[in-house]
This record gives sequence, structure tokens and C-alpha cells, in this order.
Amino acid sequence: MRVWIARPEPGATRTGAALAARGHAPLVAPVLAVRPIGGAPPAGPFDALLLTSANAVPALRDAAALRGLPVFVVGARTAATAARAGLSPVREGPGEAAGLAALVAEALPAGARVLHAAGAERKAEPAATLTAAGFQVATYVAYAAEALPGLPGAVDGALSCGDLDAAFHYSRRSAAVALALADGAGHGGAFRGLRHYCLSADVAAPLEAAGVPIHFVAARPREAELLDALGPHP
Repeated sequence: MRVWIARPEPGATRTGAALAARGHAPLVAPVLAVRPIGGAPPAGPFDALLLTSANAVPALRDAAALRGLPVFVVGARTAATAARAGLSPVREGPGEAAGLAALVAEALPAGARVLHAAGAERKAEPAATLTAAGFQVATYVAYAAEALPGLPGAVDGALSCGDLDAAFHYSRRSAAVALALADGAGHGGAFRGLRHYCLSADVAAPLEAAGVPIHFVAARPREAELLDALGPHP
């Protein structure tokens, strides 16, 4: 199958390789470009770090004051990235915000000071739940994920000639941007005709709200579930 991967790099290329290994034809064409914001993180003091995306890790590599703090991360990929950057000890969450908030609440006392390294575009959770539970959550904007101004050329061509079968969606925002760019390029119908594979119900939400049929939603936010649902190339 010819599968569009709209997630940002570096994850897009990694997913493309996984699809190719199963005999599929990946079309790696992100709709979001991740860039660092710049500026050092606040010195604190803090009791822990909170990471909801691996994209925040590069901004923390040289923050000596944060070394040795427990790091609570959303899932396996972010955990591996944090560990490679020398951040430790790392506590891995279940892949979604509610579970990450619960992990922090179980491990730290209420009133603990937590630094959330996040993107410029972010959800209220898990910071809102932690704040309501008595934690002091400071947000450090480490990166921005900017939407492309138009549909990537390779995707435009593939949708024009019917050379796409499916799309993989990894975040709510990238799914919404992919839909908006396809509609803006006049390919809304072709986009809706693809088999859409979503990492979670939250990721699928903007597509469902726009009437886009969803082929598969992962029960757990794991890439392996998307790959298994697609299956090997026949």
C-alpha cells in the first residue's frame, strides 16, 4: 500500500522505514515543521521534569541545573530520546496525558515543583490536572511545530492521480493540518477516500468532526498497533 506519513521529522522517516520493511510504499511528507524556540530553560529549583514530546529534549541537553531530576515522559519514544540525551532517571508514562498525570501524582508529593518542557502549541493536559491536584507546574516553551503553508508537492501529485491508499496520523494537530491542506488544495474528496489510521481517539477527533471516515484507531497509542492494523504488503 502507498501510505502518506504526515507526522513531523525525525519520526516520519523512522515510520517510513518501518512501513518499507513490511513491503509498503511510504510517502514521507510532514505537514508540520518543528523548530527550536531558543532561550535557556528556567533555573528553578524544580523537583522534576515533565515531557509530553521528544521534540522538547534537544533544548534541555545543556541545562546543567536540570540534570539528575526525575523525568516523567509521556511514552516509550520520548523516554528513549530523553535517556540518550543523558536525562535521568526516566519514568515512562502510558502514552497519554491522563496516565502521565497519574504517574507524577503517585511518585511526587502535592506541592512539588514541576517543569513542563512543551511546544508552543500544546494541550491543557497534563498540566491542568497536576495544577488542580496541588502541583506547581511551570511551562518552558522549547519548540514550535509550524504548519506548512501548502500541501507538500508529492502528496498533491499522489492525491491528484489516485496514487495514495492510506494515511498515518500521529497527533491531533497534524491530522487537522493534513485535512486543511488537502481541502485547500482541492483534494478533500480524495483525502476522505483514503484509509485513515490514527494513533488514538484524540488524534482521530478532528477528522471525525469533519466527516472523514476513520479506518482504524489504536487502542493504545503505540506505532506497532498502526503497523499491525495495516498488515504486511500482500
